[in-house]
Order: sequence, then C-alpha cells, then structure tokens
Amino acid sequence: MQKNLVIVESPAKAKTIEKFLGSDFKVLSSYGHIRDLKSKGLSVDVNNNFKPNYAISPDKAELVKNLKKEAKGSQMVWLASDEDREGEAIAWHLAVVLGLNDNDSKRIVFHEITKNAILHAIENPRRIDLNLVDAQQARRVLDRIVGFELSPILWKKIMPSLSAGRVQSVAVRLIVEREREINQFNAEGFFKVAAVFILPDGKTVIKSELNRRFSSEKEANAFLDQLKNAVFTVEDINTRPAKKSPAPPFTTSTLQQEASRKIGFSVSQTMSIAQRLYEAGLITYMRTDSLNLSTLALNAAQKEIQEEFGKEYVKIRQYHTKTKGAQEAHEAIRPSYMNNRTIKGTVQEQRLYKLIWERTIASQMADAELERTTVTIGISTRPEDKFLTTGEVIKFDGFLRVYLEDTDDENQENATEEILPTMQVNSTLKLDEALANERLTQKPPRYTEASLVRKLEELGIGRPSTYAPTISTIQNRGYVIKGNKDGEEKKFVNLKLKNQEITKTTKNETVGADKNKMLPTDSGMVVTDFLIENFPNVLEYNFTADLEKEFDRIAEGEVKWTDTLHKFYNLFHPIVEKVETERFERRVGERVLGTDPKSSKPVSVKIGRFGPFVQIGSADDEEKPQFASLPKSLSIETITLDQALKLFGLPRTVGEWEGKPIVASDGRFGPYIKYDTLNVSIPKGYSPHTITVEEAGKLIQEKRAQEAAKYIKAFPEDAKLQILKGRYGPYIVYDKANYAIPKTLEKNPVELSYDDCMKIVKEAGDKPKKKMVKRGRK
Repeated sequence: MQKNLVIVESPAKAKTIEKFLGSDFKVLSSYGHIRDLKSKGLSVDVNNNFKPNYAISPDKAELVKNLKKEAKGSQMVWLASDEDREGEAIAWHLAVVLGLNDNDSKRIVFHEITKNAILHAIENPRRIDLNLVDAQQARRVLDRIVGFELSPILWKKIMPSLSAGRVQSVAVRLIVEREREINQFNAEGFFKVAAVFILPDGKTVIKSELNRRFSSEKEANAFLDQLKNAVFTVEDINTRPAKKSPAPPFTTSTLQQEASRKIGFSVSQTMSIAQRLYEAGLITYMRTDSLNLSTLALNAAQKEIQEEFGKEYVKIRQYHTKTKGAQEAHEAIRPSYMNNRTIKGTVQEQRLYKLIWERTIASQMADAELERTTVTIGISTRPEDKFLTTGEVIKFDGFLRVYLEDTDDENQENATEEILPTMQVNSTLKLDEALANERLTQKPPRYTEASLVRKLEELGIGRPSTYAPTISTIQNRGYVIKGNKDGEEKKFVNLKLKNQEITKTTKNETVGADKNKMLPTDSGMVVTDFLIENFPNVLEYNFTADLEKEFDRIAEGEVKWTDTLHKFYNLFHPIVEKVETERFERRVGERVLGTDPKSSKPVSVKIGRFGPFVQIGSADDEEKPQFASLPKSLSIETITLDQALKLFGLPRTVGEWEGKPIVASDGRFGPYIKYDTLNVSIPKGYSPHTITVEEAGKLIQEKRAQEAAKYIKAFPEDAKLQILKGRYGPYIVYDKANYAIPKTLEKNPVELSYDDCMKIVKEAGDKPKKKMVKRGRK
C-alpha cells in the first residue's frame, strides 16, 4: 500500500508538485471538477430545500474509477485543489465520490507552487471548509435556476436557442446601455487655441495653450484678431515639487486590464497564460482580489531592488484591498521567486511574466520625485484670458525606472515631459504664430474587455474567478461581438495667425472610429430590453452586487446557502410564471419603420428564427409578406425606412458587360457580383445598390487575373480535370474535388500527363483533399 496520494486539478500542476515530494507521495490530477449538476433538466429539487442532483461527468467515469482505486490503496489522501471556492468545491466532491473521511484524508492549500509552500501545506493541513463549498453551491444552483427558467421564455417570446445568465445578462446590459449613450450623443464643435512664443533671446521658442475654448469659428477668429496688436507678458512662474507613487501589485482584474493595455491580450488569454505560469510554479495563484504580499516576498523584493538599483530606490509598502468581500486568496499575483527576472517558456508566457515581475518590483520602490512648472502668459488686449505653458522634470525616477501603469482613458492627451527654458517674470514674449483648431467633444468610449472587467469590479458584480468566463460567454452566445466601427468623415476648420494675417484652411478627418471594442448585437439588445422590462431585478446592478455579497456571507458562515436560495426563488419564480403566460401585442424587439410607398403596407424590423430581418406587410394580409435579412452592417436599433426598403432591391441587375448580365447581390459572406460563372466580392467602398457597370467590370477583370494566375494546366481528354496553383502549392482538381500532388513525385506539375493525374486521383480513392464549395464571397 502506497503511503500518500495527492490529488490536484491539473496534470501540469501535478507534474510540478511531484518534483518537490519524495517517493512516498504519488500526485494525480482530477482534471477539474469530476461531477456537476446533471446537464438535463433543472437538476435541483426546489421542493426539497434546493437539493442539487449531481452526476459524474461521462468523460470522467474512467478517471474516477482510477482515483477510487488509488485512494483505496493509499494510507492518506491529500486534497490539494486551488484555495478559492471553486477549488474547495472540487475537494469536497472528490471526498464524497471517493468515500473519504477525516481519518484517511486531509485538505491542503497553497497560493504558490514552490517546495517551501508545498511542504508548509503538508505540515499544516486543515479540513474542507464547508462554508466555502456552500458559497460555491449557492452560486452554481442559483445560476442554473436563472438559466433554466429564463431561457425557455426567451425561446418562446423572441427566438430559439437564446439563453440568459445572472452575471452575463448584466454585463450585456452595460454594453447595450453604453452603445445607446453613444448613439444619442450629440458631438459639439469647439475651437482650441495654441500659440508659439519667441523668448527675449530671439531664438528660444515655447509652446503654450489658451486656458479657455471657443464655441464658434466667429469667436475664435475674433480672438486671433485681438492678438495682432497684443503685448504678451510672463505674469507668473509657478514651480512646485510633485510625487508619483507606484500602482499596487496585481489582482486578477488589474492583471487582465493591464495585459490588455500593454500586451494586447484578451481577458481569457491572460487567464490561460497565467494558469500555465502558476502550474509551472512561476507565479502565485492567479485568481485573487488581495493586494497583500508575504513577508518573504517583501524581503526578496527589497533585496532585488537594492542590488539592481541601490538602497535609495527601496520603499517597502503593504497594500490593502478596498474590494468588499475580498476572499479569493491570501496574496496578490507575484513571481514565486523574485530573483527570477526572466523565465523559459513561450513568448506570451515570457511577456506576461515580465509584466508581473515589473509590477511587483515597482510596487516596492520609492516614489518618483518630479518638479512641475507652470508659466502664465498675459495678453494685453484680453486681460481675462491667459496662455499656459507647463513643463515637468523628473528629479528622481524611483519606480518609473521599472514600470508605469497604463490607462484606458482614450481622450487623455499624452503630454510630453519637457524642461522649460529659463524665463523671468514681467519679461515680454513675441508671438510667432497662433492656431485655433476645431475639435469635437468626445463621445463616451465603448468598452474593451479590460474596461468591462474594471466596471464589473467597480459595481461589485462577479469575482476574480468569474470575469473571464463571463466575457467569453456573452461573446459565445452572440450577444456581444468584439469588433470595429467605421468612423464618419468630418470637415474641420483651422485658423492660423502668422505675420499679422489670419488664414483659414479646412481638413477632412475620420471621427468616431473604434477598433477591437465590445459591440452589442441585435439579439443582445432585444434580450436586454425584454429582461429589463419583465425581470428588472435580474438586470439591476445593485441586486446582482448584493447577491455577490450574500455569497460572501455564506462563505463566512453568516447565513445558510439554502436561505439565500429561498429568498431569491420566492421573488424570481412568480415573475417567471406571470411572464410565461403573458401575451404581447407585438413581437418582442419589433420596430415599425413606416410605410412602403409602393404598396402602402407597413415596414417593420424584428428578430426571427434565423436572426434579424425586415418585413413588408403583415401575416394578416391576403398577400404573403416580403422578407429581407438584415446585413451585419445594419442594426435593428438604428436602421431607417430608406435603408430597409433598399434591401428589397437585391439581387439587382447592374447591366451588361461583354454581352453578359452582371447581377449585384448580398450573400452569407457579404455583397458580391455574379457574372457568368464568376462570383466576385464587392469590396469596401462600393455598394451592391449603386455599383456601376464600369466598376463591376474592373472587379471582374481583377478576378479573372487572379483565376488565370492559379491556372497551371488543362486536359483535352477531360474538361473536369485541371492542375491549379493553391495557397499551399499545386494541386489537382477533378470533378469538383481537390487532390494533393504527392511530395515524393519527381515531375514538375506542368509535366504531369493525363494518365499521371488520373493515377493520383485513383490512388486517393474516396478521400479527396476537400470538396470545392461555391460561395457568394471568397
């Protein structure tokens, strides 16, 4: 009989831990949860105090059988799953399924996978914390109830295959509300004035900005006119010391945000890489809302800073989290060994580790000491207005030597730190030029994955373990996409005063464009509106945050998890029953856009079984209504009557070219033109509604050139046989199926005979490379 069996969640973690324990220990992995609520039905007995109906996952049956055998043959089983609520639940399920008790099993936890941490955990085991288990059960059961009861209503009232989740639906609401804020935002123009002055030495120049803005071109022009005869005097020079302090070490949410800003990682990508680093023993546990660092880590950081930068760069700090209910772990995310500045691994792993190392080290470094100078320049003809020039000098770089936190503020102007030349109060400056440039007030920014995490954390919605799954889920369900928004071209006026003359120029700029932002889909908007109207509590921010606090109280042993479930269910279920039987006057999400001028029938837009569509007429008409799918470029929320009617103009005959018709249409892959046997994508900048014969002809010629470039050889013996040039080299096409040319073949493809090709086809048998698929767009 073996002495000790250690069970962890992942094989990578098992492999790392096994290095630290002797031959008396065997380490195995449970590969995450071994059982969960049954996938079919509610699997929760609401009439029996919300008793969950758990089942072992079919794909884990063999694994569980092996774990049972190993546990039976061991003197002691050590349950070493992660130290958060999910990890505690995994340990509890293992104990129940494997039939373990306090005599033959122990629970151990650690927040880093190092030899000292593992041995310390073995020396200080504890029992499974049932309060943490209950908190996890409460969340799991409540979320199952919400999803199970809400989803069928969405199928019935809106469209099939929709689903709702407690935290996910609130996250979608945030994105929907922000999109509507942006759509309703009216940008206002203003003029910003900047000037270049020449100092008394006649050579040195400084740039300065006016301390006010003008709302119209007329006002800006009048101001510049008053500068022509003005005297500019240095009225004040204010120099003051300033300090910058480092950001605290990473929590889960701040790591996700900063990795997005600095490295461009998605939230799920960050967590996946961090998990690998943790399991390899390189960083501490990555699901945490604690800012605390252990004494050991602080001492190691101090040593590193002192050796690398000097004693004056050290300032040991202990940060404290402001997050209510912080409980997921005992330390912030930090390197396991502070003296490991670099690691071996993938490029992504190295980049994330570097970020964590720098942030941790910087958090224990001295403040940066700065000197900020503001020069105020008076205008004799406009005494109420001032030009301001600012400069910043770093006197001592401190933590800036290593790291500076990024920001999500897209409207923040990156002021360059510059040293201002020596100036004297009351000295007179000469105006070289003044510029009044038109700008627009900025719309609210759309969410990125990182800024959405920050907002959820601010509202107290979700916990470190739920941010990444929430963001993945809302995208997988099609309620939100991460995409781009085209901007709008605007004409801006620029006024310039130079040599006593004001000149005016105009410049076209694209404004409002967005890249890689969280955008709500039509179904996301419709579902959000439906849930807000019928289930306001489920979508209410405070209600969702209060539930998180309730889970925290369960984890602390302050309330019973079943009491929380009863309270929620008694509020939630009666609303479900009411909405289920309620009849709606109009289809959920439907918008009536107006009347079709040709038929005088109503034109509406709505969500259907296969997505959003426009309808002319109604089901009650004698004549069958006309339907047109909504392209991705249009939204139920903003489509106009004119845009909707244009959708019924496709397919459209553009005209004839070389004696054959050109037809413009819209397909699954976007707009395209059909000409003879060719399907040609219509690129951005052209519309299927307005493209001309000349424009289409040019696209057809380009397509022909592409087709000709890939053509290698045809055979008079059989028109169905060709040799073509593909992305991965030459290949054979026979009867609309593709066949790879063997690499062992010594002949050049051009030299292949009809018999050579047919032999290759025959030898491939019934397994062609792939079938050719005709598409509306390639």
